[in-house]
Amino acid sequence: MASVLASAHPQETVYGQVGDVTVPLRFSSLDEEYKVLRERAAVLDLGGHGLIEITGPDAVAFAQRVLARDVEYLTSDRCMMSLLLDAGGQVVDQVLAFGREDGILLESSCGAGARLLAHLRANNDEGVEITDRSGDLTVLGLEGPYAWGVVGRLIDAELASLPFESVVDTTWNGADIVFARTGFTGEYGYQMIVPVEHAADLWRQSLEHAQAAGQEALELAMLEVRQPIPRHEVTEGATVVEIGANWLVDVTKDEFVGREAVLAAFEAGGGRRTVGFSGGAGVPAPGTRVWVNGQDIGEVVHAVHSVGLGATLGLARVDQDLAAAGLELTVAGTEVTTLTSPYIVPKSWSIPII
Repeated sequence: MASVLASAHPQETVYGQVGDVTVPLRFSSLDEEYKVLRERAAVLDLGGHGLIEITGPDAVAFAQRVLARDVEYLTSDRCMMSLLLDAGGQVVDQVLAFGREDGILLESSCGAGARLLAHLRANNDEGVEITDRSGDLTVLGLEGPYAWGVVGRLIDAELASLPFESVVDTTWNGADIVFARTGFTGEYGYQMIVPVEHAADLWRQSLEHAQAAGQEALELAMLEVRQPIPRHEVTEGATVVEIGANWLVDVTKDEFVGREAVLAAFEAGGGRRTVGFSGGAGVPAPGTRVWVNGQDIGEVVHAVHSVGLGATLGLARVDQDLAAAGLELTVAGTEVTTLTSPYIVPKSWSIPII
């Protein structure tokens, strides 16, 4: 499925397949778009995120059962991030859940909308209405240390200072939109859920105040602050604890799909853990072995060239007692150093909203 904004993208846009969608990887160059995200303000085509609406008398009860975090009291002015797991505790997807007056709206991770929809329908014991809204709604993002200024010029200055994970129903040029303070990169971040027929106009007007950034720059900035990227980090058999996403699970809930498997993983306490690393020569492929003192201790999960660090930045899943910062490991015959997150300190952490 192609982006509904494809006709509004520049001709030089580079696209790529992510899961079940085709997304803009780059509009210009990775270096340029990364610097915009980290130094100014970027507008993001998040149309690769599926939107699924859950409605009906038992909508909240259903969402409470399938989401790993507690959404029972998620009001219409709030959103939150959560995992969805299968019965074996394996990650199905990482979603944003929006409280709605008549239920819950879920936003999938990039390219995972079809998988999320199938999982929800397969677990629909309550008989709720599950509607794929991706055909009539899409998502635009604004991120960067000065994204708050774009919000003020584009919609309303008061929206820029919303608390994190706050949601407002508002209008833009006569169109009803859902506006949220969110963010994936550690910089100031906002999302706009907008009817597809108004998306291109909103995209073009956003570009009057910000520069477009594609999926590559977004995912690099996400990695640098250790924001989970399911399509890169979820590997077969890895538990929530090994992935490092246990903060997206609430084991105090009485029930949710996959709870017993998660509890077993917590109680077992063994296995491997995910740690960041930098250095080496070149970018190692996923599965590349990680060594210390001639001993195989794990594998590379994901790695890229970091514009901000000027070096390779990656994640490795290694033996638990070696998942610590400041250690020297060997990857593909060269030395790397393990890191503590965030690997890049976002500029927004030192810039107040004016």
